[in-house]
Amino acid sequence: MSDDALPSSDQIDGAPHPRETATLVGQHVAEENFLEAFNGDRLHHAWMITGPRGVGKATLAWKLAKFLLANPPADANDMFGAPPAPTTLDVDPHHPVIARMSAGSEAGLFVLKRPYDEDKKKFKQQITVDEVRKLKGFFSLSATEGGRRIVIVDAADDMNVSAANALLKVLEEPPADALLFLISHQPSRLLPTIRSRCRELRCVTLDADQMSAALTATGADIGTHGSALAELSGGSVGEALRMLNLGGLEVYADLVALAASFPKLDRTLMIALGEKAAARGQEARYELMLRLADVLLARLARAGLGQPQTEAARGELEMLARLSPDANAARAWASVSANISARAQHGRAVNLDPSALVIDMVLAMNEVAAKTAA
Repeated sequence: MSDDALPSSDQIDGAPHPRETATLVGQHVAEENFLEAFNGDRLHHAWMITGPRGVGKATLAWKLAKFLLANPPADANDMFGAPPAPTTLDVDPHHPVIARMSAGSEAGLFVLKRPYDEDKKKFKQQITVDEVRKLKGFFSLSATEGGRRIVIVDAADDMNVSAANALLKVLEEPPADALLFLISHQPSRLLPTIRSRCRELRCVTLDADQMSAALTATGADIGTHGSALAELSGGSVGEALRMLNLGGLEVYADLVALAASFPKLDRTLMIALGEKAAARGQEARYELMLRLADVLLARLARAGLGQPQTEAARGELEMLARLSPDANAARAWASVSANISARAQHGRAVNLDPSALVIDMVLAMNEVAAKTAA
């Protein structure tokens, strides 16, 4: 099977690959910081692009790679002198670099990511040292062509210890005109020595308007659900796409309807929710259900603290106000959230039946509601 036909670990289901994403929404500060460094001749050899999952970190990395490869180092012997300083990171879509990237034939770019295991038909769990060692060949082969050499690590969090140590050696002694972009969702988990050798570009979560624009750019049909998706995804386009693909809005609506029955508890609805969690082939939707239950609990806690929230499902605001009327209720919901998360983690570790785990979670929530409902 050719590389182009293989699945890609650096692409979100339902979204174009970051190299094909023409519009980056909401990350103008990170873009401006990089452009300022470029124009000020302060281009560090290693950049760590951080922020929550799904907010555009990979899209930014690819945008920077396109920009750098389309703007090679100035030739000191050029009789016409250096070109004028660019005012944007945008590259003409007809530039040869763009065509080569789309075709996967850009010799100046290497993407370090989790490989696909064709035998097991799934991605390997980690980036191994063997993958990092391929950089040696990349640097030696591309050196004869001149210009910059760009490495995108997506994601640095996926490296095992041996791979991280091997990459550290590259960061300590980078080849000439080589730049590395390390995408990291949780930089605190990386080696301090890796972090210290990188300059950070932080990507931020998106508000409702930015979320709608970013989702529209992916071709997703969001209808009138932009605000709800922004609320439930935490401003992450990737998480919003996941919810759209897995019916997350409907799952959250079911959770809200069930919570609205507290403390009397609609047991028929509870059992139906448990059956959906246990349905064969719905593992991803089950995981999403547990995550959205965490979101609901967090929103209950915020409601008790008087923090304004946009309604993400019909009747949600009324339910939040009734079940979490004050700070005492907020503390109770925050406490049960921690307990439920721990029980869910244990339940998944011991392969507890999903239906039983969901019912246990709902009963725990109902018990709190009986004590806190106004």
